[in-house]
This record gives sequence, structure tokens and C-alpha cells, in this order.
Amino acid sequence: MHHHGYLWVGAKERFDQEALRRPPHPEPPPTEGKAELIRRYREVAAEFPTADLPPLETAYWLVKPSSLVRGTWDEAKDAATWIGARVAEYAPRFASEWERDFVDPALLVNSAAAKLCSGGDVSLGFYLERPSYLSLAVVTCTPNRARPELTCPVEQGERV
Repeated sequence: MHHHGYLWVGAKERFDQEALRRPPHPEPPPTEGKAELIRRYREVAAEFPTADLPPLETAYWLVKPSSLVRGTWDEAKDAATWIGARVAEYAPRFASEWERDFVDPALLVNSAAAKLCSGGDVSLGFYLERPSYLSLAVVTCTPNRARPELTCPVEQGERV
């Protein structure tokens, strides 16, 4: 078991494009269905695997291009430490004064490490100034507990 880290920062309007953040339904609409529905299904089916947007279900990061992996760790504590460092790095830009003052990266690291050690995934999100959004995720790989059918996006020799 190992863990992959993902980071996305972007405009809130882009983050809100939920159709591109969810995998397409396993069964396409019937060919005699509405043309708009078929067109939209095809668009989402083509774009979801390559879009850099955070998926609604954290495990689906694993179907995204390996170029989006920001780090790979064998130890849960190391992956959790990466999360804490990213939170500390972006905290001055948090839109909420409460979050800037009270989000404790050390507590997040401990909580994330515990979840990752048990095979879970960790996903955090924060609104930033301008309105932007920060999405951080660490996904447990080989196997992923939530989606064991998803394969590792990174070959052993190309670990970040």
C-alpha cells in the first residue's frame, strides 16, 4: 500500500463544474435518446479522466493522469505531513479569518495519518481569497479501500 498526493487550486467557478468532477454513468444514454443528453454524456466521458478538477469521490483521482500526482509515499505519516505543509503554505490565503486563525496543521496531520494508516483517503478543501478554492487529497493506492478496482496511476519506476 502507498499513497498519492493531489493539489488543485483554481477559480471557484471552475471548481463548481460538477459534471466534470463525477465519472460518467457506466451505461451511456440510449442512442435514440435526446441529442443534448448524448452529447453531454460523450463530453463528460471524454473529459472526466483528463480534467485536472478534483473528483467528487476522492478515489477517482486514481483515474486521472499521473502528471497530476504531487507526491507518492509508502508511509502514511509522510503523506499526512505533506498535507500539513500544504495547509500551512496556503493558510495565509484562506478566505475565512476563522480558518486562518484556527486551522491547526499539526492536528490535520495526526488525523490524516490515522485515516491513511487504516487504508482510507483524505480530502480537504478551503476557500481562498479572490474567490479561489484549494483542494488537497491523499489517496491510498493498491488497493484503494473505496474503489479497489481502480489501478495505480504511477508506474513503480516513475514515483514522484
